[in-house]
Amino acid sequence: MNETDEILLGFTRALRAAGVPLSHDRSATYLAAVAALDAGDPAAVRTAGRATLCGSREDQARHDAVFAAWFGGSSPRDSQPAAASVTSAPLSGEGEGGSEDLAVAASEVEVLRERDVATMTEAERARLDGLLRTLRPRPPVRRTARRTTWRRGEIDLHRTLRTWLRHHGEPVGVRHRRRGTRPRRVVLLVDVSASMRPYADALLRLAHLLVRAPGSRVEVFTLGTRLTRVTAALRTADPQRALADAGRHVPDWAGGTRLGETLRSFVAGWQSLARGAVVVVLSDGWERGSTDDLADQTARLHRLAHRVVWVNPHRGKEGYEPVQRGIVAVLPHVDDLVAGHSVAAFAEVLEVVGRA
Repeated sequence: MNETDEILLGFTRALRAAGVPLSHDRSATYLAAVAALDAGDPAAVRTAGRATLCGSREDQARHDAVFAAWFGGSSPRDSQPAAASVTSAPLSGEGEGGSEDLAVAASEVEVLRERDVATMTEAERARLDGLLRTLRPRPPVRRTARRTTWRRGEIDLHRTLRTWLRHHGEPVGVRHRRRGTRPRRVVLLVDVSASMRPYADALLRLAHLLVRAPGSRVEVFTLGTRLTRVTAALRTADPQRALADAGRHVPDWAGGTRLGETLRSFVAGWQSLARGAVVVVLSDGWERGSTDDLADQTARLHRLAHRVVWVNPHRGKEGYEPVQRGIVAVLPHVDDLVAGHSVAAFAEVLEVVGRA
């Protein structure tokens, strides 16, 4: 397998992670189509992918988003023809040069996925939305009391007997049922204090992705010197407008930190949202107030919630140890302490939440 094929297969794996159902045959057909066209032509690579890897309009939309993030180009509009020109400097080139540029583009994407968002340049931040769109949130689920028809499980005696009676007593088959499921609520508490300023924008973009995910039940609050609910603002489809709307509702952006007080406000005022939910606190744990109060409020939150996940941007940095006073205070009362400093770390956060 040559270098170009390895890069293209990496792209198919990214598509599969984004939710496009791909088989081995589709991937092989894709490689053959690109080989028959020109791997150095971005329009040809995009057209081959849409023709061989996508089975629906939803697949095509995901393909375009992953294509833009993976190869560094901008995502074309659905209304444009499939062979429209794609502005993508990393894909430009002829022959062997195209293969080398593909390798560079794929390498750049992998570097960006691992890059600490606090150290990104303005140009790299402009690509952050494209990278985030390759993530696929999976809402956690909970069992319900209502039973639903299923292929196996406990015997549904009522439906089985009714079926037999319709066939004059003939035992024509046994019906089964199981407990149904529904999405479990997720509550995001995003720290927007001064110490979290390098990460707050990216974390709110992640929150926007979760709020907009199909089938999700997500509430978002910001923490600083006060508690602010920003769920409605983040329901706006465009990420830039959503963050601008949220920012207008947050009076304490890049201000002080009173985690204990804001958590007390949440537990006291929003118990109905916290009860049985997966509560995700996105904070470095810097506390100017009493850490004893912070520990008490986190313990109360843990008793209400189904699971408490604490996302600390510094958790993913080399040599990090959870020795900060605020983190030490909350550690006994959280179920997961995970990193939150890069797109790759955000993917892990979504996996932890989805498994909760």
